[in-house]
Formats: sequence, structure tokens, C-alpha cells
Amino acid sequence: MSLNLRQIEVFRAVMTTGSISGASRLLLVSQPAVSRLLSYTESRIGFSLFERIKGRLYPTPEAKKLFREVESVYAGVQRVNTLAHDLAERSQGSVHIVSSPSIGQMLIPQAITAFRERHPDVKCTFTYLGFNHLRDSLLNQQADLGVVILPMRHPNLEMVPLCRGHLVCILPYNHPLTRRATLQLADLRPYPLISYDRETPFGAVVADMYAACGEPMRIAIEVGSPQNACALVQSGAGLALVDDFSVSSWSQSNFVVRPVAPAPTLVANLVHSRYEPLSKPAQHFVATLRSTMAHHGFQAAEA
Repeated sequence: MSLNLRQIEVFRAVMTTGSISGASRLLLVSQPAVSRLLSYTESRIGFSLFERIKGRLYPTPEAKKLFREVESVYAGVQRVNTLAHDLAERSQGSVHIVSSPSIGQMLIPQAITAFRERHPDVKCTFTYLGFNHLRDSLLNQQADLGVVILPMRHPNLEMVPLCRGHLVCILPYNHPLTRRATLQLADLRPYPLISYDRETPFGAVVADMYAACGEPMRIAIEVGSPQNACALVQSGAGLALVDDFSVSSWSQSNFVVRPVAPAPTLVANLVHSRYEPLSKPAQHFVATLRSTMAHHGFQAAEA
């Protein structure tokens, strides 16, 4: 016999509370109603779910196995309820944003502030994440849109260019190289280099730049992000190659910025589901973000 949802609900309530009385309070029904349905369920499935010893219920081995499956069903129901809540919020007006740390340190917060001034009834949630976690949050529909400074290619994701930036060199004040207007990678060789794991997306960009110039890359301090590198350069630990999106979130009094030749162009990209159009609030936020980027001098990128 197949259990219906009400029988499953009663069985779970008894297992969870440990008694008929507890289940009746949990389900807001009478104790006789719970007892009758439980007995009826046992008679239909052909085995006992509980042993009744001195007025108490003890689950049988069969009941314990069944309960594990019931709990997985309830976990699925909870996920459905959470998704329904999120969908309801979005229909009422909300935007869920994720970004890389470079963009997320200043540009996204400023865009959210400007957006909320024009759309005060729209709820915004924002998190900045590493590359892989950001991609997964978009694929799992935990975010409406993402903003990244490196290509994020996936068959289920749409990528739209927003603006252009560059890789630049940042140096502590009074560093000998600050006297030069433009730097070559060879100029950096005598000084401690703060850089990134070559296996990370941003670290690969820097490593490829060195390889293209035929210049050896000797890392003195390895960090997880350009924001970490900015903090270390500010402390005088060395020099670093960072994106100018990250630089824009720091006061220019913290370090000196110099262009590097040749430096790759970096593109800030909007990323969202290929199969779900952006909501109206999300579209308005993207327009605000474009304006914020232009205000900071970043050149618009063509699709």
C-alpha cells in the first residue's frame, strides 16, 4: 500500500515528538485522531511502526528506516518552500547580486546605493565571491546576476560586456619605480612581487602576461585576490599587478599606480542565466551599474 501525505505527516510527527500527545499538539488535532490514523496506517502497510511498552511508543527498526526516507522528503519540501518564497520576493521586487571582489569592493555598493535611491521598495541582496562559487550561485539560481572581471563561459550562462579596465602596477610611496611614468615587467624584477596562485583565473592572467614577455615570474608573497595585494602594497611589503577596478576602491594616498606595457585589457562582464530573462528590477540595476562605472571613468565595452 502507498502512504498518502497525511499518513506520512502523522508518522513523522509521532517520530519527532515521541508520543501521540506530542504529535497531536504539533498537528493541532486530537489525540484519538492521531492514534486512529496511526493504527490504520500500520494495518494497511502490514507491519508495526511502534512498539507500545508501558504506555510509551518505541519505533521499530522498520519505522527508523522509513523515517530516514520521510526526512529526505521533508527536506525536499523545505527546498520547494524556500524557492517559492524567493520567487515571490522577486515578483514583488528584489535583486540578488553576486560579484568578484574587485568589482564588489566599491562599484557594486555604490551602484546599489544609487539604485535604492530611485527604487526604495526593491530589496537588494549582495555578496562577493570567488570565481567558482560565483558561477555556482548563478547556475543554482541563488542569484539573479553576477559581475566578474574575467570571462565566465558556460553553456547555461549569458555574458554581456559592461566596461573595460586594465592591469596596472601599484607601488608603495617612495619606491624607486615611482619616478617612471610607465613600467615594463623587466623593471619589476629586482623587487618583491606580490602575486597570485597561477591556478586561479586572475593568477593565470598575470602568469600569461609574464610568459608573453619572456620574463621570469618570481613571487615573494602569494595572495588570494587583488584586494589582498592592495593591502600588502599599502603596508610596504612589495609591489603588485592588480586590476584598476580594485584600485578604484582604494584611496590614491595609499600607494602609487603606474601603467604597465604591455598590459592586457580586462572586461567587466554581466553574467546571468541564458534561459531566464532579467527581471525589471534587475534590468534597472544593470543600467545604474553602467552609469556608476562610467562615472568612475571606465570605458563602456561593446558586446
